[in-house]
Amino acid sequence: MTLETIWFCVIALFWLGYLFLEGFDFGVGMLMPVLAKDNTERRVMVNTIGPVWDGNEVWLIVAGGAMFAAFPGWYASLFSAAYLPLLVVLLALIGRGVAFEYRGKVDSDRWRRNWDRVIGIGSWIPPFGVGLLLATTVLGLPLDADGNRVGGPFAAIGLETLLGAVAVVGFSLVHGAAFLALKTEGDLRHRARNLATRLLPVALLPLLAFLIVVQLRSGDLWTLLLIGIAVVAAVLAWFRIRAGREGQAFAALGGVIAASAVAIFVALYPNVLPSTVDPANTLTIAGEASSPYTLTVMTWVALFGAPAVLIYQGWTYWVFRKRIGTRHIPPVHAP
Repeated sequence: MTLETIWFCVIALFWLGYLFLEGFDFGVGMLMPVLAKDNTERRVMVNTIGPVWDGNEVWLIVAGGAMFAAFPGWYASLFSAAYLPLLVVLLALIGRGVAFEYRGKVDSDRWRRNWDRVIGIGSWIPPFGVGLLLATTVLGLPLDADGNRVGGPFAAIGLETLLGAVAVVGFSLVHGAAFLALKTEGDLRHRARNLATRLLPVALLPLLAFLIVVQLRSGDLWTLLLIGIAVVAAVLAWFRIRAGREGQAFAALGGVIAASAVAIFVALYPNVLPSTVDPANTLTIAGEASSPYTLTVMTWVALFGAPAVLIYQGWTYWVFRKRIGTRHIPPVHAP
């Protein structure tokens, strides 16, 4: 296996990590207006992701940075073509992070409601934007011979790419509900579990539909097998969450997104960004990879850096692994 292929797989792994970790993170924010009955329950929901949400976002930075370093042509064509949607995603992420820190700074219902709206908006927009970006990556852009986008800033947006965006949003909703059922206790836990049970069969349909589109476009026997694994994992997740086995359901949903992401990148290989104008303009791994020296240096850095990051993040999840409920929330104390 060449270094170019290895780094293509590493980038796929980074995107998978982001979708899995930030998926439930966004889902919690999206479900705050639905599941929480009062401010105390909203504080419980925020505290379930409080220790980990910023670490989860690192995966997006690492995925983009790895694309920039390993395949600069891929990064330049995709990110410049999606400049406006990515800018909206960035603003939503900034607002969401600020809202987590500021919602408890003033003891005012109006203050908290406004910041909770920012959390909600900042939780809906990023998964939609990331889904749009990944759908564009696998389905293609209107690229000319120089790798530049042909048409306006929304030239790549169509029904199929929008389906990919909705697929990520739907998965995040289910993943967030399952995570809340796993991390909370009492009435909030039961409401989250019931919602996940009702939501799963419907919210994962866009993901299945998008995988079918990818299979019809550029799939093979391997991608078909991976789609089958995703479907089996989704069914298993539904039975496990219905039986009250939240941990097993959460792990099964991880299997859903893992099989889905691998299927997408397997269908994309050996390309990195197809051209919908002329197949001759398609960007490939071999054509867009950095020099062997650059990839070699990146590999050595990743061999030492990646385990340290994984150990630290795993330790964080282990420390904050216990359930929390309203009894753990102290009285409001704000200046």
